[in-house]
Amino acid sequence: MNNPETDPANPLPDEHRDDSIGSGTPRVEHERDFVATAEPAIPSIQPGGEFDPIPQPTTFASRSADGEDFHTPWGWLDLIMLLVVAIGSTVLVGMLVSMAFFARGVTQSQLHNPGMERSLWILVTQVGVFACVLGYLWFSVAISRHLPFWRTAGWRPLEMPVPKGVAYLAYILGGGLLCFLVSVISDTYGNHRELPIQEMFQDRRSSLFFIALAVLVAPVIEETIFRGYIYPVVARTFGMGLGVLLTGTLFGLLHAQQLWGGWVQIAMLVMVGIFFTYARAMSRSVVASYLLHLGYNSFMAVGFLLSPLGYRALPLGH
Repeated sequence: MNNPETDPANPLPDEHRDDSIGSGTPRVEHERDFVATAEPAIPSIQPGGEFDPIPQPTTFASRSADGEDFHTPWGWLDLIMLLVVAIGSTVLVGMLVSMAFFARGVTQSQLHNPGMERSLWILVTQVGVFACVLGYLWFSVAISRHLPFWRTAGWRPLEMPVPKGVAYLAYILGGGLLCFLVSVISDTYGNHRELPIQEMFQDRRSSLFFIALAVLVAPVIEETIFRGYIYPVVARTFGMGLGVLLTGTLFGLLHAQQLWGGWVQIAMLVMVGIFFTYARAMSRSVVASYLLHLGYNSFMAVGFLLSPLGYRALPLGH
């Protein structure tokens, strides 16, 4: 009686064939399409009985740029488009906000000199730019590629050996501690000259508006942009270590205009950006860097609210 596995006239269907017989090499899946699911990636049994392990590295150095964390459907061309959108929206939104202010009787001189009008103009323009950039990211992921936006952008649940509430609180308190350390270093070694960021605190209304933006809006938008959209592409290209350094440095330098002249403060903000990105890389989730960012900015806000001169002691970058 012929063996169906060796009889070419009566081959087994593909789903029953064991490719390892006679070759000594099991069949290996070489390519995977990007799939964003609502559940964390776990080991699974593939068709044919094969076990498809998901590597679980334990150290930063041993991790490689693969899996759902890096296999994003966008690349460098999308990052270039992001830059174009950011620059274009800054110019366009600035013009539209200026026209709206002029229509309300604000003069051009008031928008160019420190004061309540200029502070509000800066803050409203920033909100408009955030909206445009987030809109582009949404179009790039959810509309153009039909993928779940937040998970694809790195907002995956934290996998921690402790209760989730405890882990979240620890990250927030860690961000607050980081802000305290940075403020002490900046106050001890930094330049105490007037910094551009301080013009945001010309009056109570613009001060509270800035604090609300820094605590409620900036952490969500900036973490989605830097740690969710930019970091995976940079890390996939240059490796995780350099990806953390480059993304964190970019984050800090893009805030340098707010602290121009305070070189120690700028250096500290670069280190903060690197620390945020490192936390995102280790946890494989933007949630980790967001909670640190939230804690950092919240501690900054509390420091300002508790002291009329709190902004002079704290590095008020966001």
